[in-house]
Amino acid sequence: MNLNLSGHHVDLTPALREYVHEKLKRVERHFDHLISAEIVLTVEKDRQKAEATVHASGADLHAEATETDMYAAIDRLMDKLDRQTRRHKDKVRDHHQEEAHKRMTIQ
Repeated sequence: MNLNLSGHHVDLTPALREYVHEKLKRVERHFDHLISAEIVLTVEKDRQKAEATVHASGADLHAEATETDMYAAIDRLMDKLDRQTRRHKDKVRDHHQEEAHKRMTIQ
């Protein structure tokens, strides 16, 4: 997966880069078909904002989170992306096999 990480009014330290990369692995674990991710970290006065657009096969997922701490904003962002990828995966999954299996066991 291609990861594009940028910062507006914030220096991207190696620790921040590693933290985002580690948290993004959780999203990749649920959905293997992620093509690319664009993550923007922004500082506006006392607000820390993390924003992400993830391109997956069949969907583009977008989420953003604002907190007073950048690491908390990244955590909340990844929670939102994780929820969206699970929801997308459930929609994509073929449920017809389960229905056929239920019918065969009933008869």
